[in-house]
Amino acid sequence: MAKSSAPSRERIVAGAADLISRRGLNAASIRDLAKHARAPLGSTYHYFPEGKQQLATEAVRYAGGAVAGILRKELDAGPVAGLRAFLALWRGIVVDSDFRAGCPVLAVSVEEPPADEIPPALVAAAEAFEGWERLLAESLEEHGVARDQAEGLAALIVASVEGATAMCRAKRGAQPLDRIAQQLEALIVGAIDRPA
Repeated sequence: MAKSSAPSRERIVAGAADLISRRGLNAASIRDLAKHARAPLGSTYHYFPEGKQQLATEAVRYAGGAVAGILRKELDAGPVAGLRAFLALWRGIVVDSDFRAGCPVLAVSVEEPPADEIPPALVAAAEAFEGWERLLAESLEEHGVARDQAEGLAALIVASVEGATAMCRAKRGAQPLDRIAQQLEALIVGAIDRPA
């Protein structure tokens, strides 16, 4: 049987997530997203007949799910292991891309949406952030941290790591992520040792 040379839907989605992490959503056309994924425009429209917003939404969900999968796995060893994996993931992305790529979820979140409209990609971004926070909070609770404190600390971790990732791109160095790593770890250890 002949092997299809058409790109897979997942490869297009992954390529779109990567380009959004580099350029943002508004600066990337559907043609740019297809080209970055090395996919014909026709195949892209075949998989995403609603166009750029549909592809962007799937790209954000893909990125959110990929990060959640890593977190879920690493949090089995505890919240400190989860934090270290979360930091290592973003550090690897910014360093390996020579500080050209960041987080596609954040990229979609900071762009101005069309007037009087909440695009599905922005909703997907909110869901991704909430999912990461929930995973971290659940792990903290499992290790004895009170629910309110766990939820607040989880939000602080996600916000700090996302902000530091953006700072790494701007500063062209990994120092922002490296600097918050020790502080966040100390907060987690302190919360576990002295639950509220």
